[in-house]
Amino acid sequence: MQSAEQAVPTAIGVDGPRLARPTADLPLAQLVNLSVYWLGINAIWAGLGNVVYQARFKEMFGAAYAPGYVAILDFIPVIVAILVMPTVAIISDYTVTRWGRRKPYILIGGLLDTVFLFGIASSNDVLAIIAFVMLLQFSSNFAQGPFQGYVPDLVPRQQVGLASGLMGVMIIIGNVVGTGIATLGVLGLKGNPYAPGPEAGAYAQQAFFLPTLGLGLIEFVTMLLLVATVADGREGPDRNGRSWVSIGLSAWGTDILRERSYVWLLVSRLFFLMVPALLTGVGFFYLNQAMRMPVDDVAGALLVISLIIGTTTGLVTLPAAKLSDRTGRKRMIYTSIGVGSVGMAGVAVAPSFAITVLALIAVGFSMGSFLAVDWALMTDIIPKATTGRYMGISNVATGISGPIGLGIGGAVISVLVLAGLPAGADPTTDAALSSFYELAPRIAMALTLVFFAISALALTRVDERRRDD
Repeated sequence: MQSAEQAVPTAIGVDGPRLARPTADLPLAQLVNLSVYWLGINAIWAGLGNVVYQARFKEMFGAAYAPGYVAILDFIPVIVAILVMPTVAIISDYTVTRWGRRKPYILIGGLLDTVFLFGIASSNDVLAIIAFVMLLQFSSNFAQGPFQGYVPDLVPRQQVGLASGLMGVMIIIGNVVGTGIATLGVLGLKGNPYAPGPEAGAYAQQAFFLPTLGLGLIEFVTMLLLVATVADGREGPDRNGRSWVSIGLSAWGTDILRERSYVWLLVSRLFFLMVPALLTGVGFFYLNQAMRMPVDDVAGALLVISLIIGTTTGLVTLPAAKLSDRTGRKRMIYTSIGVGSVGMAGVAVAPSFAITVLALIAVGFSMGSFLAVDWALMTDIIPKATTGRYMGISNVATGISGPIGLGIGGAVISVLVLAGLPAGADPTTDAALSSFYELAPRIAMALTLVFFAISALALTRVDERRRDD
C-alpha cells in the first residue's frame, strides 16, 4: 500500500526544495486517518462551548449575567488562537524532523490539551477558568495549525472534494460526541439545592468534572490515531538562512493580501461560521428562556438538537463535496447560504420545540454542504508553496467565528434581559420578570440572517479557479 509520504515527491519551487503536489490516489483508509483528528478537536470545543460554559455560569451568576460571562470567556482566549495558529503553522512548513513536518506539533499540542482540560474541570473561579481556557487555546492551536496543512500537502486534486467531505463528517461527529458527553454534566445538575452563587458554582463544577475530562480523552485518542498512521513527509521549503523567529513573523506578511480571492473567502467563511456558533452557543438560553424549558430537560433537548444537525449534516456532506466537483464550489456554497437562511428564520420564530427541530433539519443540510465545499475551495485557491501558512490563517477565521458569533449572541441576550427588568429587580434571581426574557434569544437567532447575507456578498468576490503553483 502506497503511503502518503511515498506519494509526494520532492520538487524545486520558489522557496527552494519543497513538496510537489501529489498525484497518486490515496486509499480511503488514509483519507479517513487524515480527518480523524477533526473529531477530537471539535469534541472539545463543542462540549465546552455548547454546554459546559453556559450551564456552569448560569449556576454561578444567574440567567441575566451568564450569557455575558460566556461571551467574555469565548472572546478573550481567541486572541491566543489568532496569534498561535498561523505562526506555528508556517514554522511547521519549514520544519524537518525524522517524524515529519507536522507531527511533533500535533503530539505536543494534543498532550497539553489534556492537561489544561483537567485545569478547567478542577477550577471554580472565573479567572482560573479563563486562564486555563487561554492555555487550552494555545495548545489546541499549536497542534491544529500544522495539522491543517495535511490535505493540501498530501491529497491529490481529484480527491480534495472527498477529503473535504470526510473532514466535514468528522467535524459533525465531533460536535455530536462532544455535546453528548457534556450533557452528562447537565444531568448531574438535577436536584441542585443552591441558588445562583458560589455554592451552586461548586455543585456545577463537580457535575461537569468527569464529562470535561471525557472530552480530553476523546481528543487524546484521535491525536494518537493520527500520529501513528499518517506519514507526512520529511522535506519542506529551504529556510535560506532565515531564523525561526523571522519565519514565524512572516506568517503575518502583507503579501498575503495580494491573494484577493483568498482574503474574500476568509471573510465569507467567517460570517457563515458565525451562524452555527451563535446557534449552538446560545442554544442553552434559547431552550430555557424562549421555549420555557426547565434546566432539567435542556440536556435531553440539546442532545436531540445535536443529533438532528449531526445526522442531516453527515448525510449531505459527502454528496455535496462530490457534486461541487461538477457544478462548482461557489454555487454549492450559495445554495448552503440560502437553505441555512430559511432554517434559521424558522428557529427564530418557532412556536414550539417540534417546529425548531424541523427548522434545524434545513440548518443541518446547510452546514454539511458548506463544511465540505468551503474547505475544498480553500484548498483549490491557496498558493501551494507554504500551505501551512495559508491554512493556518484560514482557520483564524474559523477560530474567531465562534467567539464573535457567540459574543454577539450572548451580549444581545444579556443586554435585552437586563433592559427589560423592572426597576429594583435583582438580575440574579428575577430575570424571569424581564419583558425581554423570552424574546432575547429569538432576536439573537434572527441576527444570523445578517451573517448569511454578508457571507454571500463576500463570496461574489472569489475567483474559484484552481491554483496549482
